[in-house]
Amino acid sequence: MPIQAERKKVLIQEYAIQKGDNGSPEVQVAILSEHIRNLTEHLKTHRKDYTSRRGLLLMVGKRSKLLGYLRKRHPVRYQAVIQRLGLRR
Repeated sequence: MPIQAERKKVLIQEYAIQKGDNGSPEVQVAILSEHIRNLTEHLKTHRKDYTSRRGLLLMVGKRSKLLGYLRKRHPVRYQAVIQRLGLRR
C-alpha cells in the first residue's frame, strides 16, 4: 500500500514550486492524494480492514486542512492544485 519511492519522486518533481522542494502544501496534498487513491482501492477488496479505514479518514482530514490553508493563503495555487489533481471543490 505505501507509495513506491520512484512514484513519490515523480510527484515531488511534478508539484514542487522550486528545486528541492518536498514540503510545500502542493507536494503534501499530491502525496496524500496518491495514498488516498491506493487505500481506497485496497478497501474495495478488503471491506473489513477497519484500521486502514481509520488511516484513510485521517489522511483525508489532513489533506482537507492543507487545502484549507492553501485556499486562505494562496487562492491561485489552490485552484491550480485542485485542477491538476482533479479534486472536486
